Amino acid sequence: MAIDLKIDFSELSKIDPNDVSKWPIALKAIVIVALSVGVLGAGYWFDTQDQIAALEVAERKEQELKDVYKIKQSKAANLEAYRAQMDEMKLSFGAMLRQLPSKTEVAELLVDVSQTGLQNGLEFDLFKPEAEVPAEFYAELPIKIRVSGSYHEFGKFVSDLAELPRIVTLHDFAIKPDKGAIKNGESSLIMEATAKTYRYIEEEE
Repeated sequence: MAIDLKIDFSELSKIDPNDVSKWPIALKAIVIVALSVGVLGAGYWFDTQDQIAALEVAERKEQELKDVYKIKQSKAANLEAYRAQMDEMKLSFGAMLRQLPSKTEVAELLVDVSQTGLQNGLEFDLFKPEAEVPAEFYAELPIKIRVSGSYHEFGKFVSDLAELPRIVTLHDFAIKPDKGAIKNGESSLIMEATAKTYRYIEEEE
């Protein structure tokens, strides 16, 4: 049985909006479709779109957690290697700390620096320890030096400083001629520099 969905628009003015039972089937169908679309649209606007947004946030969070899990899983898989590396670093760090003199050894180290220069034939015009510069767990002890000698004597002095059992570094080099002076058949030079040694800061300090 076929249902006629055609609307006679001339009859719309005769329709009683309060008596739905007498409305044409086509109009009833249109109203039902319009109401359904309105309900679906309202549901999407007031509820579904918020749920979709929350779902997208949850999916992004899930991916972040997966990435974090992969990183932690990789670390856990390499935990023994990390521990071995940490132990090796501690040993290396301990060896470096042992190369820093304690407070009681600083005077001996200063003597070692000056003796190293004298043994290589250098003449000290200036040997001036300056105030300590504290850092996190050590202190720098700068020493202003000015020595005269030949180029090769300077090279041997620097090489011997590097071989001392304690750490000594040279900074701010300045080398200039010694106004025509001759030493051991070579032109005498003057070197000014800052020698830095380092002292371990003990816990009670």
